[in-house]
Amino acid sequence: MTKVFRFSDHLLQPEGCFSDCDQCWFPPVCLQYGFINSCLQSLVLEKFGEETWKKLSSLPGVQETFMTYTVYDDILTLSLVTEACSLLDVPSEVLLKLFGEHFFVFCKNAGYDTMLQTLGGNLVEFIENLDALHSYLALSYQEMNAPSFRVEMTDDGKMLLHYYSDRKGLHHIVPGIMEAVGRDLFHSTVTLVVLNQSEEDERTGKKEHVVFLVKQTKQTSESTEQRGDSEHKQEEFFRIMKDKCASLTGKMRGWDLLRAIVSTANGSSLQCTFTPYYPEKLWMEEKAFCNAFPFHIIFDENLKVKQTGVNIQKFVPDLQKTDATLDKFFLIVHPQVTFTIESIRKFINSQFVLKNCKDKHSTLKLRGQMLWMDSLGCMLYLCSPKLRNLQELQDVGLHLADLAQHDVTRDLVLLNQQRLAEMELTNQLERKKEELRVLSRHLEAEKEKTEALLYAMLPRHVANQLKDGQSVEAGEFEVCTILFSDVVTFTNICAACEPIHIVHMLNSMYSRFDRLTSVHDVYKVETIGDAYMVVGGVPIPTQSHARRVGNFALGMRIAAREVTNPVTGRPIQIRVGLHTGPVLAGVVGEKMPRYCLFGDTVNTASRMESHGVPDHIHLSASTYSELKDAGFNIQERGQIKVKGKGQMTTYFLLENLLLSEDSIMGKDCGHACIYEEDMHDQCNRDASREPDIRSVHSAGSAHIHRVTPFAWDISDPYETKKKNSSPENTHDSRLCLLL
Repeated sequence: MTKVFRFSDHLLQPEGCFSDCDQCWFPPVCLQYGFINSCLQSLVLEKFGEETWKKLSSLPGVQETFMTYTVYDDILTLSLVTEACSLLDVPSEVLLKLFGEHFFVFCKNAGYDTMLQTLGGNLVEFIENLDALHSYLALSYQEMNAPSFRVEMTDDGKMLLHYYSDRKGLHHIVPGIMEAVGRDLFHSTVTLVVLNQSEEDERTGKKEHVVFLVKQTKQTSESTEQRGDSEHKQEEFFRIMKDKCASLTGKMRGWDLLRAIVSTANGSSLQCTFTPYYPEKLWMEEKAFCNAFPFHIIFDENLKVKQTGVNIQKFVPDLQKTDATLDKFFLIVHPQVTFTIESIRKFINSQFVLKNCKDKHSTLKLRGQMLWMDSLGCMLYLCSPKLRNLQELQDVGLHLADLAQHDVTRDLVLLNQQRLAEMELTNQLERKKEELRVLSRHLEAEKEKTEALLYAMLPRHVANQLKDGQSVEAGEFEVCTILFSDVVTFTNICAACEPIHIVHMLNSMYSRFDRLTSVHDVYKVETIGDAYMVVGGVPIPTQSHARRVGNFALGMRIAAREVTNPVTGRPIQIRVGLHTGPVLAGVVGEKMPRYCLFGDTVNTASRMESHGVPDHIHLSASTYSELKDAGFNIQERGQIKVKGKGQMTTYFLLENLLLSEDSIMGKDCGHACIYEEDMHDQCNRDASREPDIRSVHSAGSAHIHRVTPFAWDISDPYETKKKNSSPENTHDSRLCLLL
């Protein structure tokens, strides 16, 4: 199926404005279709890179893809071309010529190579048949309004190309395309020089008339194959000469023999020339001619009608009246020239389209060729009805039987009927494809939201296994550090204020804690009421698990001072407990699966929190042994009795001597390098083995902070104390997850 392109032919007018729209030229372009935008996109991507196209595509209305049969506003194309000139800092004529060269290659790659190669045997024929090609495609694309082209050969053998267009300033495309045509199709170098550029002075209906001087030189380099063909032809020439000489020997002598041989050398067998033979008498009756060509008109220099075909007489009966002139009954639609014999002869190589103007109810259009008969001083218009489909055939009042058997219009109407149906189907498919692309993009966005929520609830590798329908086996972690925290006098606070105030307080506190989990790369296990539980070294084992959880605990204490008690109006206080030891981790439940930790380490960490002191971080002996040489200020609490554990020596974590509060809170731009060595070692381990329950991709928990919790947006009914007005301390109110 033939594709149709679209191009806006106006650009950068001298006064800064744009001219009216018509149809651009070669290959045929339809103003309503968006192929040209794709061509421009291809040019920018190929010649100037993807970054340049991204800047151009940021313009309003520019889409990621352009559909062939979709209507795009001319302003969009104009904006792309204008912005490209500005962005690349190149003159419009340079970009347009470059576009012309790329346009020809782009059209060939789009499936037009065969059509272009068969358009003409040389450059002159190629150009002269452009208008005919436009006219043919206008059968399917009625909105086409292509410029006109005319080739003129001067007396001194120079070739002039006349270009007529409704738009000014786009004639720079013509040299680019013609150079590509000459180089690719005719193996020659073509150069175009503007001889004259003026307002249209031949009454073609176009607003601009540009005359190019065309110079064409054959490429001198010959390939080995071409040289071989030349030698083969030379050998064939001498063989024919030898055979001819042998056949004439004995029949002729002297100068007669020599003249015969020379005559043979200049004959058609060697030069491949053809001389037509015309009969002295035309062996055809007038009646047979009018029946064989039912749509033809013969008129003289004064446009007086001399002869018409039978169907012309049938549909335009008054045309046969005495002194009837053709311009009283028809208008020239294409090419847009004045209805004079001089204008017609100037465009004699163009295809002429005439429209019946006598009968206002008739939509009859004729399409055909003008032939000048010099001996009679008359013009023969050999034509047929211009029809796009069977519906137009009925509207005109014709039947297929009215068309001559030899007239290809019969087949053209039937084929074009099917072609239009295929085009409509293709258009629908393109629209559905675009709709599916948009829906797919939206679906992908929703999928990302769903996965983000899932990864916020479960470790990434666990969530992926559950999505794939696999069972998740429990894994043992030899060493990790667990933290529990709660709010001091939380029960009294709940009894003294409204539930919504409790929600706001917990949401404000947990939002700060959640951000800290991302800063120190620890895993948030769950929250139960005012209790907050995290673990370091699970689900991704790391040697710095105790340091991470210790710094996180210090950050919790700082963040808690920014949250106001709704009862007293003062900052809340929290208790924090840490313990280090082995755990078993796995997924529990099917309807609402949770990644839980099991083992005595969990119980001991909970006891450290419950036996702690307000606004202090309580450490067990095992955690102390991990942190004592890590730059922390730790104070021994001494022996205390712990429920279910007996006497235990515990400690208080006071501060980190190596890090500032800003680094601990993640406000220092260099906080990402706090655990750089451990992260580097982990990357090496991950690269050397397959991920399992003990070693999974660090993105599983490292990027949990990117997830925005799903929450209600509830404004605070009370003021919270803010020590710092930096963006890190401003958080939207969200409902935290209560288990």
